Amino acid sequence: SRFILHIPSEERDNAIRVCFQIELAHWFYLDFYMQNTPGLPQCGIRDFAKADILFITLLFNHCPFLLPQGEDVQKVLEEWKEYKMGVPTYGAIILDETLENVLLVQGYLAKSGWGFPKGKVNKEEAPHDCAAREVLEETGFDIKDYICKEDYIELRINDQLARLYIIPGVPKNTKFNPKTRREINIDWFSIDKLPCHRNDMTPKSKLGLAPNKFFMAIPFIRPLREWISRRNGDSSDSDNGFSSTGSTPSKSNLEKAR
Repeated sequence: SRFILHIPSEERDNAIRVCFQIELAHWFYLDFYMQNTPGLPQCGIRDFAKADILFITLLFNHCPFLLPQGEDVQKVLEEWKEYKMGVPTYGAIILDETLENVLLVQGYLAKSGWGFPKGKVNKEEAPHDCAAREVLEETGFDIKDYICKEDYIELRINDQLARLYIIPGVPKNTKFNPKTRREINIDWFSIDKLPCHRNDMTPKSKLGLAPNKFFMAIPFIRPLREWISRRNGDSSDSDNGFSSTGSTPSKSNLEKAR
């Protein structure tokens, strides 16, 4: 209740901000109550989303200052989801010294899926600062001194912008220690064994994992391979990566790559 009762008065009329506070309350439950109290229900990504909706609906119909919007809670939820999808995400593609292996993380709420460390940008936060913050939180590795602000792959996936800065040359023996409270897995993967599309069965034959285990990484694999080819001098283009190309045909999610 403290997450709701302590909302600043100037934000109480902003239903979107209230929804974010309710989401924080749910994360608090996952971080502290569920981990410290045996027997509490586990909460996967689908259950988490459903629980948020139920929790928000209940609060909007019981919290005094939210009652006026209680009848419109479904509309509020739709606006909130749309707003969240409009918030850009930033992170990093960490490569080893050979440029043959890439670091992936397996998130707490998506145990079966591997992806790149990234997260939503905070208000007035620079993209590269967001990327560094999220990578540090998820891997314990500080990329601030490694980031080239012009070296990234940027996609728009389901109308949400995602930019990953490319960080080459990180030794494979680097110790990664996530700063998240919830346990996540971190591992190196051979880029040649990762799928370029959802029907690419390469990881099934080489890793024993279905391509959908990498659904969060798939959109970035092809442009990453192209970046590596350019970096290795297999292209007449600049070996510093892509130059700005603007929008590409609709078959690709790639909006801009550098």
